[in-house]
Amino acid sequence: MRFIDEYRNEADAQKFIQAIHQSMTQPWTIMEICGGQTHTLIKSGIDQMLPPELTLIHGPGCPVCVTPLELIDKAIIIARRPEVIFTSFGDMLRVPGSEADLLSVKAQGGDVRIVYSPLDAVKLAQKHPDRQVVFFAVGFETTAPGNAMAVWQAKQLDLANFSILCSHVLVPPAMEAILSSPVNKVQGFLAAGHVCTVMGYWEYEPIAEKYRTPIVVTGFEPLDLLQGIYMTLQALEDGRGEVENQYTRSVTREGNLPAQELLRQVFQVCDRQWRGIGLIPGSGYCLRPELAAFDAEGRFDVGSLTIQESPLCIAGEILQGLKKPHQCSAFGTDCTPEHPLGAPMVSAEGACAAYYQYGRK
Repeated sequence: MRFIDEYRNEADAQKFIQAIHQSMTQPWTIMEICGGQTHTLIKSGIDQMLPPELTLIHGPGCPVCVTPLELIDKAIIIARRPEVIFTSFGDMLRVPGSEADLLSVKAQGGDVRIVYSPLDAVKLAQKHPDRQVVFFAVGFETTAPGNAMAVWQAKQLDLANFSILCSHVLVPPAMEAILSSPVNKVQGFLAAGHVCTVMGYWEYEPIAEKYRTPIVVTGFEPLDLLQGIYMTLQALEDGRGEVENQYTRSVTREGNLPAQELLRQVFQVCDRQWRGIGLIPGSGYCLRPELAAFDAEGRFDVGSLTIQESPLCIAGEILQGLKKPHQCSAFGTDCTPEHPLGAPMVSAEGACAAYYQYGRK
């Protein structure tokens, strides 16, 4: 545990807290991109130890949260088909669609299975040649290489009964959408370290320069986040709009080049709907045309579905940093982890779930 404990040392944390208090000369607003970072900030109480003039807002960094409602309904339609084995990571099973979730489909007899790797779904397709195996490919750039490998492997094995329901989203276009908004409040970003482990941080440099906004690639432990906040504040106070790397133990500027090459072979950039936010151009991955046979939306003809979000849920405003979870009228009453109206309340990385679980009510 010592390699974890050294990033949770209370004395070192207090030094960073003191340095943050001393370095601020004016109010600043910083957004952390990743939902995992949000949970660490709230769970460890960092948000309550910072100067009141420093505002932390929680960005659209939970892949479960931003998966559009219509895609959840498409997953449910496919999972209900008797010939289908529908596979997914466990965090997607309780995300509400318009009328149900995948867990209720499983309870009603649908063959919905939790897997721990997309390659497990490929093995299921090999084991059950008489069934259609679908994997729910959700996530940011972090999970994209594993999902790309599943498709690549299925193609090499000539598996006609394997496909993915793809909902991959990309961080840089979302950051640009936030910064270019007329109601933007963000002055600095904590970038998600695991995304940058795959993609590097060279993609962020033009954004930082264009909007004169510092971006600090940051890890997920309390000391990572405190150091990332301190580095962002230093850049803001100095007037520097540039990219810095706090998470040097995992991230390089170039990222994982073999993983990026695999992504280029399997996926292409496309426009993508974000739950509660809307269409962000060039913000997602979809399968390349030559791999269309592995696209579950086409295979099961569910591509044209459109659904209306719950009018009570303000997930879009929360994911853009315009409101905090407890400012939603349904928070903790009509919307709870047991009966969620939106994905941010049920996801393990959702901001609403963090505020509910750790008492920010």
